[in-house]
Amino acid sequence: MKLMAALGNPGSGYAQTRHNVGWLVADELVRRTGTAWRKEGKDAEVAELRLGPAPGVKVLLVKPQTFMNAAGKAVVPLMSFYKLEGPDLLVLQDDLDSPFGLLKVRLGGRHGGQNGLRDIIRLLGHEDFARLKIGISRPPAGWAVSDWVLSKWREDEAAPLAELVRLGANAAETWAASGLAEAQQAYNSTDLRPKPPAPAPSPAHTEPRATTEKEGEQDRPAGTDPGPASA
Repeated sequence: MKLMAALGNPGSGYAQTRHNVGWLVADELVRRTGTAWRKEGKDAEVAELRLGPAPGVKVLLVKPQTFMNAAGKAVVPLMSFYKLEGPDLLVLQDDLDSPFGLLKVRLGGRHGGQNGLRDIIRLLGHEDFARLKIGISRPPAGWAVSDWVLSKWREDEAAPLAELVRLGANAAETWAASGLAEAQQAYNSTDLRPKPPAPAPSPAHTEPRATTEKEGEQDRPAGTDPGPASA
């Protein structure tokens, strides 16, 4: 059995914010598998999935209902109850340090200021678990980080976001069914950022155009002798 923890904040007001992109990936997995969310105590919603080729790998998908900063309170007791270890856990998270349009699967590492991840690490006592990191970019100039992560997706981001969520769900499924290395190989090259325009071609080199005799005559000052004609 595996456990996937999708980081986000509960409540309709947070549903389409950047901080909740992990929940969008979780909802896509639930939609694909035709399962449903159910309450697990007061701190979590869970869905039981089977991912990968039949009969599939059993996965417990978790949405903490504790708000982001206390996500570990929902995740770690479930790991303890089901006797799961670090290699059995994948966290679905937003990542400020990756540009929007990038995703990567990573094992271990610091929390990078992501408070839900910070709390899971604190309560587990180690960092040795996998993360699906979905880029949301650093805030633009003049934005506080807290305002940026809780801001809504813009209309022009809808199409790349939908593709990023689809690929994120694919990566999570690959991790569950085939392991970390295969998920990294298949999805760590994902880059949906707009490609820069191709450089303009250099102007074609043209030879100087020969001057005709008539044009030469037009260029001479009036009344001058053109000189003897060449033999």
